[in-house]
Amino acid sequence: MAEPLHLVCPHCDAVNRVPAARLGQAPACGKCHRQLFDGHPAALDEARFERHIARSDIPVLVDFWAPWCGPCKMMAPAFEAAAARLEPRARLAKVNTEEAQGLAMRYGIRSIPTLAVFRGGRELGRQAGAMDAAQLVSWAQSYL
Repeated sequence: MAEPLHLVCPHCDAVNRVPAARLGQAPACGKCHRQLFDGHPAALDEARFERHIARSDIPVLVDFWAPWCGPCKMMAPAFEAAAARLEPRARLAKVNTEEAQGLAMRYGIRSIPTLAVFRGGRELGRQAGAMDAAQLVSWAQSYL
């Protein structure tokens, strides 16, 4: 039997162990009892980002964005739609670069929106610029 996957709850940040075979069965968090996957991206600050990236066994697709960015606002509904399509194979998250400037500097975010895929604490890939939902899903699937 495969080892259980570690999943960080998007609501309370507790680390949960879930058998891979149960990912599609709407698993709930052992601490807050909310669904681990609700079809919406998780909003992450710097501390939450570190926990999700380091402790999650599934890929985490991060949208680095800012509230003043027109293309970011245009892409937001597509990113939301992609979350509904890619979960539970990946966690989608948003990082506001205005509030998490340390992360933006650390990862060299020079243009927004920038999408990055992380797994096991490492960045696997990056794409700058807005995409529609189909492009997002297609790009992300190459890392799943």
